[in-house]
Amino acid sequence: MPVVVIANPKGGVGKTTLATNVAGYFASRGRAVMLGDADRQQSSRLWLGLRPAAARPIATWEVNAGQIVKPPKGTTHVVLDSPGGLHGRHFDSVIKLAGKVIVPLQPSVFDIFATRAFLDQLAEHRHAGKMQVGIVGVRVDARTIAADKLREFVEGLGLPVLGYVRDTQNYIHLAARGLTLFDVAPGRVEKDLAQWRGICNWLDQ
Repeated sequence: MPVVVIANPKGGVGKTTLATNVAGYFASRGRAVMLGDADRQQSSRLWLGLRPAAARPIATWEVNAGQIVKPPKGTTHVVLDSPGGLHGRHFDSVIKLAGKVIVPLQPSVFDIFATRAFLDQLAEHRHAGKMQVGIVGVRVDARTIAADKLREFVEGLGLPVLGYVRDTQNYIHLAARGLTLFDVAPGRVEKDLAQWRGICNWLDQ
């Protein structure tokens, strides 16, 4: 059963946006997907509460007191939205479950330095050989110097860049209704779906 963890020790980098849309992608493919929220803010759980009954189902994956409950039989895919400041035993319990780890990264020097240390920590984890790690640039305007710096940093990592996700109100408006890019007519979010193509291909590998 594939377990995709969205992780970065820094808060406010778009983890929940990526987690909900990854879950929405799996649901759009007819997968029995569960979305777990290990963050104290419980943003993903809130989002699930907003999801309309008519939308493709995404189940809740229970996380209590730092203990992650095993998904029930019948679940085919799991997505876990991890907290900022992920470290210690909680880091270990989350990462050892991961088949894939998506690391969101903003074009900011502070995010880049914080993320580099986290990626080193991932590489040194005892389960490193059992998981794939991919980078997603978030809130990126490809025309800026900040975006160029982000590309320079990522090129030196030896990790795949799955895509660059633009800063758009589409994510905000959809999240407010418990929806994802994959729940609406493709013509409404054509540019965003194009940016997700590489991410989706990697998820399907």
